[in-house]
Amino acid sequence: MRKSYFAVALLVLTACGAKKTDAPISPVATVPTPPPTTEVAEPSKSIPTERAVFHASETILTNLIHTRLDVNVDWAKAYLYGKATITAKPHFYPSDSLILDAKGMTINSVKLDGKDLTYTYKDDFLKIKLGKTYTRNEQYTIVVDYIAKPNERKTGGSAAITSDKGLYFINNDGSEANKMPQIWTQGETEASSVWFPTIDAPNAKTSQEIFVTVEDKFVTLSNGKLVSSKKNTDGTRTDHWKQELPHAPYLFMLGIGEFKIVKDTYTRKDGKKIDVHYYVEPEWEKYAKSIFGHTPEMIQFFSEKLGVEYPWDKYHQIVVRDYVSGAMENTGAVVFGDFVYKTDRESLDGTSESIIAHELFHHWFGDLVTCESWSNLPLNEAFANYSQYLWDEYKHGKDEADFHASSEANGYLQQAQMQGYHDLIWYDYDEKEEMFDGHSYNKGGRILHMLRSYVGDEAFFLSLNKYLTDNKYKAAEYHHLRLAFEEVTGEDLNWFFQQWFTASGHPTLDINQREENGQVIVSIAQKQNLAEFPIFKLPMQIAVVDSEGKQVHNVTVDKIENEFRFPVRGTLKTVITDYQEALLAEVNEKKPQAQFVEQYYNSEKWRTRTRALNFGTKKIDETAQKLILDALKDPFWSIRSTAIEKAVRLKDANKQQAIELIKALATSDPESSVRAAALNFIDRMGVENAESIYLASLKDSSYSVVSSALKYLGKVNPTLAMQKAAELENERSTNMIVGIAGLYAENGDAGKFSFFQKNLTNGTMSGFDELGMMNLFTSYLSGQDNALMEQSFDTYNYLKNSGGMYTKMFFPQNVDFLLQQIDVRLNAEKAVLAEVEKNKDNAGIVKAEKNIKQLEELSKKFKGLKD
Repeated sequence: MRKSYFAVALLVLTACGAKKTDAPISPVATVPTPPPTTEVAEPSKSIPTERAVFHASETILTNLIHTRLDVNVDWAKAYLYGKATITAKPHFYPSDSLILDAKGMTINSVKLDGKDLTYTYKDDFLKIKLGKTYTRNEQYTIVVDYIAKPNERKTGGSAAITSDKGLYFINNDGSEANKMPQIWTQGETEASSVWFPTIDAPNAKTSQEIFVTVEDKFVTLSNGKLVSSKKNTDGTRTDHWKQELPHAPYLFMLGIGEFKIVKDTYTRKDGKKIDVHYYVEPEWEKYAKSIFGHTPEMIQFFSEKLGVEYPWDKYHQIVVRDYVSGAMENTGAVVFGDFVYKTDRESLDGTSESIIAHELFHHWFGDLVTCESWSNLPLNEAFANYSQYLWDEYKHGKDEADFHASSEANGYLQQAQMQGYHDLIWYDYDEKEEMFDGHSYNKGGRILHMLRSYVGDEAFFLSLNKYLTDNKYKAAEYHHLRLAFEEVTGEDLNWFFQQWFTASGHPTLDINQREENGQVIVSIAQKQNLAEFPIFKLPMQIAVVDSEGKQVHNVTVDKIENEFRFPVRGTLKTVITDYQEALLAEVNEKKPQAQFVEQYYNSEKWRTRTRALNFGTKKIDETAQKLILDALKDPFWSIRSTAIEKAVRLKDANKQQAIELIKALATSDPESSVRAAALNFIDRMGVENAESIYLASLKDSSYSVVSSALKYLGKVNPTLAMQKAAELENERSTNMIVGIAGLYAENGDAGKFSFFQKNLTNGTMSGFDELGMMNLFTSYLSGQDNALMEQSFDTYNYLKNSGGMYTKMFFPQNVDFLLQQIDVRLNAEKAVLAEVEKNKDNAGIVKAEKNIKQLEELSKKFKGLKD
């Protein structure tokens, strides 16, 4: 699953590391210094009275073998009527009972061989007496007749998965305009048992088939292949989906709706084709291949990289409304939220390739080999996170991969600082959904990159192949991964797994250097909280650049204080201590600015060049100004964007040269974000003829560039900007609509109210776009009269009830802002009333009292939205 939490700020991360296979390596003399006296926290004097919390894997009493579901739905009641035919056997010990998870259901009967069985159903557990004792060599098949009632049970949720309803009826009464009625499921973590009885644990595995009966106008989707589709005499149709290979119950999926199916294929090495289909709403049919079209190439890339062919019999992807997380890797039937819907033009500003790769990679890590407990979730999510790096590296280059990897690392650092640190393999969480955080995903992905950097590419991917091959169709824990790596490399890797998988935190490094007797001495101190975090063993590379070139040295930091001495030939130009950029760490590095400048010209890596640009321009001397000008021509877009931000500090002839370069970038750079950054520079610098540049940019292919051009045009010619915005109101882009809303929030009069109202209530906005639109509407209203604010109530009431996850998350803050505005106006009117009463102005008193009453009633209404 792709998480739905998001970072709101970015921190600086410096990465470094080493690869065992790099050669030649210069000899290095390592001179350790004695560790300083370190204060250790005094042990607690309290004696524990009970064992610490340990969330172990589910004890396996029964092995599921096959699950058959026969289901049909009642749209009006939001019920699913089902029969679950479950074949099982005792795992090891003989047993006369079967215990199933079944949440919020009505159980009509339980039968075996046509005979009723005795059962109890309480607290969402269905406990069945089998009528005899079975051994582990004996199978039995029971049939449970039940009704699933997802809307009638008390549900929960978390930051990552906002609801555990399991089965979702979306707009089933057709009351929401522009929202296609649909049904879909979400099983992770343990919500599949809302719509069918099962053993709802990640270490359970079963093959499955489902017979789903629907009105003939609907299409269906589930796991496995569509075996048959038969029309019935009553206008319904029964689709039979069958998956013969076992997987975990949380990966079961059912989807129903009037979707269009866009067909694609993937060809295996043996020449066999498998279906790769994209389920979308009719209006998005023509864009489906531009959204998902890289999928067959991704399947081939990952299959070849892992040496394990895509293991399932098809790969379909469906886009649904009101989804409760980012996306979900249901085996061969992946669900995405509607944020992936993009027109071809919108895709110019960013695609969903990353999350598509993430869910696909789960089909090896999560579906083929499944974490045996939620404590071991990184075996699923860390790998899916790292797949994004692998795909970017292959498809878009290492700079692109490293850029996004840095954002992932920053997400971990920020969330950990706000919410606390814990072991990657986390046995003492409070709630299992807490596992879906920046540790399991972001930190886990960065740890895998460090492991790859240390053992080398060949050993890394051979180890993954062994892990997948040895554990296919099984559940695993992190020790299985370690053992696979140890068998391939021949090295005991407990040191790596202990510090990164079963300990908390990350290293904080202070790096200093000095020259002495023809050597440069690099000192690296570990400054993390040693009462909570380990002293890390950190293989890394240090590059020394001198008059005769660059020498790369392999070192290992494994003490609190470390010193490394390297020869210098002629003049020392720079020392690059994060040369491999693989280490997850916070780094404080002190060296002269001139060395940072040299660092830019002596590394091909994005992070190293970016740090060089940031620290090499602290003081704007001639070398720093040259660095900025050179960075404006850097091959990677992110560095060009950073250089544009720095260019405002250039002087004289360098400033004029930069202006000409950036004016050209505004119209000709291949990356839309660079063109938008160039427009920002032109605005900040007050460049001559800026209006003509903004007008030209309104014809740009990128909506983000057009939005930026509108924003800045609004500063120099608001009337013209408003005119141009009105011409763009019907563009098929929610990003563009939000851009227009930004201009209207600043300059719009009462006539623009209908624009906000329409776009917030017509069902076309979702995700961050809907949230942004709501925020801008709130800002817009702060400049409008009381009557218009009163008219807005219905729109906010709609957003409260029908808005998306992010909109609902920040809805209270928007209401609070409006209430503050109302209070300001109320206090002002009360002051007016006092004045007119003093002057005995009867007309003024009537007017002020009327306004006060209106504002008090309005305040009461909006306060009601917070209930």
